[in-house]
Amino acid sequence: MTDGLELLNDKPRRSWAESARAFLHPKVLALLFLGFSAGVPLYLVFSTLSVWLREAGIERATIGFFSWAALAYGFKFVWSPLIDRLPVPVLARWLGRRRAWLLVAQAGIIGALSFMALTDPSGSETHLVAMALGAVGLAFCSATQDIVIDAYRIESADEDLQGLMSATYIAGYRLGMLVAGAGALELAGFLDHVQGYDYAAWRGTYFAMAGVMGIGILTTFVISEPPYVKPLGVVMDKGEDYLRFIVLFGLVAAAFAGGFIVMPDVSAGLTEPLGEALAGFVSGALRLSGALAAAVVAGVALVQLGLVAKDMAYETYVAPFADFFTRYGRTALVILALIMTYRISDIVMGVMANVFYLDLGFDKEQIGLISKGFGLGATIVGGFIGGLVTVRYGVMKTMWMGGILVVASNALFAVMVGVSPHIWVLMAVISADNLSGGISSAAFVAYLSGLTSKSFTATQYALFSSLMMLLPKLIAGYSGVAVDAFGYVAFFIGTALMGLVPLVLILVVAWKGRAALQR
Repeated sequence: MTDGLELLNDKPRRSWAESARAFLHPKVLALLFLGFSAGVPLYLVFSTLSVWLREAGIERATIGFFSWAALAYGFKFVWSPLIDRLPVPVLARWLGRRRAWLLVAQAGIIGALSFMALTDPSGSETHLVAMALGAVGLAFCSATQDIVIDAYRIESADEDLQGLMSATYIAGYRLGMLVAGAGALELAGFLDHVQGYDYAAWRGTYFAMAGVMGIGILTTFVISEPPYVKPLGVVMDKGEDYLRFIVLFGLVAAAFAGGFIVMPDVSAGLTEPLGEALAGFVSGALRLSGALAAAVVAGVALVQLGLVAKDMAYETYVAPFADFFTRYGRTALVILALIMTYRISDIVMGVMANVFYLDLGFDKEQIGLISKGFGLGATIVGGFIGGLVTVRYGVMKTMWMGGILVVASNALFAVMVGVSPHIWVLMAVISADNLSGGISSAAFVAYLSGLTSKSFTATQYALFSSLMMLLPKLIAGYSGVAVDAFGYVAFFIGTALMGLVPLVLILVVAWKGRAALQR
């Protein structure tokens, strides 16, 4: 039971020279290109698509609804069991289980981008609906690719390389985001040859981004398939099993969406006793809980009715979670609390960061230039430092260090409120924030990888990564309300104090790990 319960007083694992040389390991380098492939689709669903829609004359409210396509990233654990249990017909025999799914996901991304490129959102309402469907398809395939890459990374190398693989993955991911964000906007501007909206420029840009995904396809063919770990329990190898599980997934997803729509918004009735920010958070949490309950009830009912065999349903959806609680016992609850809170400080603060810069008097060009330059560089450097320190001193020590740095960098924003808006101050704060985020993220990804059982790699890691974002994102939605109510200084100090919670939980996990070793 020591896996994932590493002690803070562990001795160094490798020398600095050995740790640095490990960056040249082929499996570590492969994650740079896989990370790039994972980072490209993200902005093509979010900010870059928003610019295209706005230029096409789409209303801001409608553009906001397009962000719902990204829900696929938050709920990828729902279909991750299928990726663990179901090999891709034909392709799995040729490429192996993980690479076959990776190729399918990447082909889906290219197809979705090409479909969006052929759709002019300004043409008609039908075209706009088609664009929305393309965005949903892109997000779904991108989230699927994330599931497979995470599983591949965990299965392809031992735990001592996970920190370095996390670092190269983060570096590649950020580069992919840069290409799909700033790069795509620059390309659209270069191809724009008319006054006002030019659909042809955006069509060429999205086709170019589909071509960029060729890097991911090539990487999939070059890398080797990780060792196969046979899933526990019943193995599904019949076409009928595939079809039944696909139908089950579709019906459960529909139940979730219907539950979310039907659940009433009770924030108005809670505003007076709880305040606007807390009332909105409670209402959102209740709607989300109701939708999840509807999905669970629908899934259980469909299994009871015989849509899917009970033993297959158990091995697919219940066994991965039962395995986690069996391995960690009561400590599992503390670990889950740590997962849900470790990134709460920087995520909640990050929503208001650019707004804060604008309110200080910096313009968009200054913010964008420094974020893309110093910010990107600091994140990549922080990721490599985090990976190096993780190999040298272990995951928990690096997580502890990263957590302290995140708290300190958030406090810097509070200090920045009372400082004149000099450009060098902006450079220093953005660099510090991204450096600390890179270090903590690399260590945290390595920690989640160590928690994951290779019998349920895709399922468990998808659940962990979803939990990592769920609570912070819910709270972050009310960050603007908090700033309006309490001001920037109190807001940034509050986010820094939030970062103390995971530091305490790290100590608790380490203490429980020591107790487990002594038994």
